[in-house]
Amino acid sequence: MDIQENIVNKVAQSGLITIDLADYAPKKDIAIYDIKDNLFHGLLLKEKDFRAFIKEHDWSQYQGKHIGIICSTDAIVPVWAYMLLANKLEPYAESVHFGNEEQVRNFIFNEALNTIDYSQFQDERIVVKGCGDIFIPESAFVKFTTALSKVSKTIMYGEPCSTVPIFKRKN
Repeated sequence: MDIQENIVNKVAQSGLITIDLADYAPKKDIAIYDIKDNLFHGLLLKEKDFRAFIKEHDWSQYQGKHIGIICSTDAIVPVWAYMLLANKLEPYAESVHFGNEEQVRNFIFNEALNTIDYSQFQDERIVVKGCGDIFIPESAFVKFTTALSKVSKTIMYGEPCSTVPIFKRKN
């Protein structure tokens, strides 16, 4: 006698849509340019020396990268210095920002999440994937949740087999 059981995938039948925010992570490397290396005695920026550096530096090493410009010392850097750097980096870089790696990553996630047409999730049951190999900043989860809560029926966090309820629209 041959008895065959049909295995039913209840997760697939549940109508849940799983969203992995890692899909919106930066695809290009993030590099940080620290202007402290251009400071005279680590204290001040000499315009003549800085302009010579700007002219002679090989900017092609930043090709295709997201660049964050910072000054990691407690020096007063004139705004025009950041502007000169941004102007020289722009033709090579994927994007140029003022901030450290975390701030650049947050900005890139924010831009990517702004491109989503959230109306596609109208009245849907959404699971926002919780674990993965790519770091996702908390700010991305916050932004995604606030936008999604305007249209979705429910929002859960985790994996479809084990979720934490976040939001449920009242009828």
